[in-house]
Amino acid sequence: MSKTDFGFTQVDENDKAAKVAGVFESVAPSYDAMNDLMSAGLHRLWKRFAVDTALVHPGQRVLDVAGGTGDLTRLFSDRVGPTGEVWLTDINGPMLAAGRDRLADAGLAPPVVRCDAERLPFPDRYFDCVSVAFGLRNMTHKDAALAEFRRVLKPAGRLIVLEFSRVWKPLEKLYDLYSFRVLPFMGRVVAKDADSYRYLAESIRMHPDQETLKTMLESAGFERVEYFNLSAGVVAVHRGWAP
Repeated sequence: MSKTDFGFTQVDENDKAAKVAGVFESVAPSYDAMNDLMSAGLHRLWKRFAVDTALVHPGQRVLDVAGGTGDLTRLFSDRVGPTGEVWLTDINGPMLAAGRDRLADAGLAPPVVRCDAERLPFPDRYFDCVSVAFGLRNMTHKDAALAEFRRVLKPAGRLIVLEFSRVWKPLEKLYDLYSFRVLPFMGRVVAKDADSYRYLAESIRMHPDQETLKTMLESAGFERVEYFNLSAGVVAVHRGWAP
């Protein structure tokens, strides 16, 4: 059986999805609080920038993949308006339920679908935009997911990938100290789960860097692929256009 990475550990491909699910089932109740704490609130600015780069208009259709607690879905809903559609999807039930409930509290009721990004249950060329924020690195077969994103996009549709990436080299040692010492400590104190946040730090290091991910999008058939580094490369937003 083929192996894949689960953080710094190699596991059977068939086991990764269940292990990732365990991580997010554990952190779901404290996920939003930890995001604010870990990034000092910067994740909100990163997500807003990602939505800005999507260039969506009123009446368009957006698919929010691995949308979790619904931050991007909410932002996209403001952009597409009452005549548009934003679909919130995630493979993880507790995360999806948390997102549905948060959106309901905000007066929003978007379509919510639990599904695997590698096998999307949507027709070809249905969406004007597909977004995935902090989810691609957890997928077992990233190439399969990218192929699915392209399949469901209309011609000239946009794929937006917001993900942790390679930080500016002079900051690497400080970033490593934060990632492998401070982050698990916060996870233990706030989420009562240091191991899950240690995995999240490891998964960032295993994720393709900016140029490699750009090449992956191009190999999947996306055109005019570009990326934008944010916070010295702590995260990057990649944008590609469907042919």
